[in-house]
Amino acid sequence: MTNNIDHYRLFKELISTFFVEFIELFFPQLMDYLDRDSITFLDKEVFTDVTEGEKHESDLVAQVRFRGKESFFLIHLEAQESSRKWFNRRMFTYFARFHEKFVLPIYPIIIFSYSWQKKEAISQYVVDFPDFKVLEFNYQVVQLNRLNWRDFLNQPNPVASALMAKMNIAKKERAKVKAECLRLLITLRLNPAKMQLISGFIDTYLNLNPVEEIQFQEEISTFSQPVQEGNNSPKHSNRIFRFLIQRQWGNMEAITDYGSQQAKIVVAERGYDWDTMTEEEKEEFIDKIVQEPS
Repeated sequence: MTNNIDHYRLFKELISTFFVEFIELFFPQLMDYLDRDSITFLDKEVFTDVTEGEKHESDLVAQVRFRGKESFFLIHLEAQESSRKWFNRRMFTYFARFHEKFVLPIYPIIIFSYSWQKKEAISQYVVDFPDFKVLEFNYQVVQLNRLNWRDFLNQPNPVASALMAKMNIAKKERAKVKAECLRLLITLRLNPAKMQLISGFIDTYLNLNPVEEIQFQEEISTFSQPVQEGNNSPKHSNRIFRFLIQRQWGNMEAITDYGSQQAKIVVAERGYDWDTMTEEEKEEFIDKIVQEPS
């Protein structure tokens, strides 16, 4: 099912859009010395692996300033959707290339998104001899299939909302996890383009079958129950309503999926009666909700 998915593009778009949020989620210690206003993405690097006869491109390289200083360092991030032999050597090759070109400290990170192999991934490249060690190169690893999605449910972070879809999920929980990903997303108050980016990522990796889709619809019918705001506020209900409409299901279908009673509550909060509104009035109401700020 995932053979035609452009994993590279999806992960690069997600992480480049929410780069600081990615660092905050998985490497909060970096935020202690990173100047978040100084991030600049560099052009990709291309090199040839002579042992494999293949050309490789670096995924994301950001130049960042140390907080309170005039010196810089690089954050190199690779997204890998398969477990390949000697990938640790390739990470070192990238490191050596960047170090030679930029002469800056480099913080290397790899995010593994494959589902099938749950053995802990290698996080270093070593060159040694019986009598001494020449090299020990280490890099940070985020291995999504070894992470429990429940640990990220209450993280107010858009990257958590997206990447929960690629974490360790039991087959019977796929519909629930998709609903929880979207539930978290709704609370984040992102602009429509960013919400669509994340919801598209979730849809890609949690593409449900018909039975799961029914379970999913049942889960999202509870979305009127607030997750983080603590009350049934009109703003919360409107944000849910608007989000469901903006998804690909279609306007009127979105209202049905949301649940007729919940939809009527949103309408009543604005002084209307859904049952007495004409189809034209309903469409006008939907347009008004969609155009309102979060």
